[in-house]
Amino acid sequence: MDKQAVGPEGDSGSNTNNSIVHGDILEAILSQVPLIDLASACYVSRSWNRAVFSSLRRVNKIKPWLLLHTQSQRTMAPYLTTAHAYDARSHVWIEIKSNQPSSFDFLLRSSHSTLLYTLSPSKLSFSFDPLHLAWHHVDAPRVWRTDPVVALVGDKVVVAGGACDFEDDPLAVEMYSLDTRTWEVCQSMPAVLKDSAASTWLSVAVNSRQLYVTEKYSGVTVSFDPSTKGWSGPVHLRQYDHEKKVFYSAITFANDRLIAVGLTGEAEDVKSLKIWQVNIKGGSLEELKEIGEMPKALLEKLKGNKEICSGSGSASLTSVSVTSMGDSVYLHNPSNSEDLVLCEIGECGDDECKWSEIKNVVVDGEDAKIKGRLILTCSSVGIGDLQRALLHENPRSVYFKQIQ
Repeated sequence: MDKQAVGPEGDSGSNTNNSIVHGDILEAILSQVPLIDLASACYVSRSWNRAVFSSLRRVNKIKPWLLLHTQSQRTMAPYLTTAHAYDARSHVWIEIKSNQPSSFDFLLRSSHSTLLYTLSPSKLSFSFDPLHLAWHHVDAPRVWRTDPVVALVGDKVVVAGGACDFEDDPLAVEMYSLDTRTWEVCQSMPAVLKDSAASTWLSVAVNSRQLYVTEKYSGVTVSFDPSTKGWSGPVHLRQYDHEKKVFYSAITFANDRLIAVGLTGEAEDVKSLKIWQVNIKGGSLEELKEIGEMPKALLEKLKGNKEICSGSGSASLTSVSVTSMGDSVYLHNPSNSEDLVLCEIGECGDDECKWSEIKNVVVDGEDAKIKGRLILTCSSVGIGDLQRALLHENPRSVYFKQIQ
């Protein structure tokens, strides 16, 4: 027996004029609708609400968003800040407009994928909610810092290194508890990082238990455990690189697995970009397993020379920035943000990397939507996050404008 169609108000009946779509057909249609529009589609009826969530679960699943935050290149504060996002599920760019325009008295920064912060001699401000609408303001750490690693590990905000020249310990580490709202002094960073103890030279990866820090140009890696307030390591990510092909390394987490991204060759002649799964236990490197290599065509795009694909140009790639959430790893060239690359890593960690190019319409060409410093984060944005952000009674409410 055929199922009776369901009307837009969730009522069943024989009037097919009010029962245009339902079931799998409705879910297939909703799978093509951008996530920002599904947030309001949930309110059409109970049946539409069920169809939206069923479509997201079975047909076209939610993917982590890439968030681009920019600050004006003014020489004096306040710095006006704008926000855009890329929804990989819907393949659209979105402008995020707040009812209260954002500005900061100090530079906006991010040491790893999910945390934004600003730091002054008197105050640390940070945000870690999916859309970075809520900000926490606390007293600054005791040591004055200009370029530290700042990371959220569980319920602890760890501030490491980056101290000013006149401070006694450039490797100093302090930790702020979100529960007790107090600072604690921790073991300093290992001495092996004494010449590079600043976020400029370090790549950071965080899960709910530990902080990992890698020196980008040597591959030296150490880890910090908030429960013991101490460090482990160092280990050398390139100890198996006998041919010395890797000249730059960055780390992140994908599906709760530590991965390393490496550039091989030389900055003026990059041969490949590869991804390895890293297993570190007891302060020693147990396994470094290659799980993917970026296709050559995408690597040339990442280099940023539009003529190189035709063989008439050359370009260098001295570094690559990495931000991730879940199975999605976004990569970009800090010197050229017009072309981004998304790598989706299989859950089993096998050689199942899916690569795709993302054209950054926000900064592309003369009609760029933004000009200024660019800070990237990555977030798991769900229907509930969008609905809460859109509430008019919410003092931090926003509206979203699709720009592609």
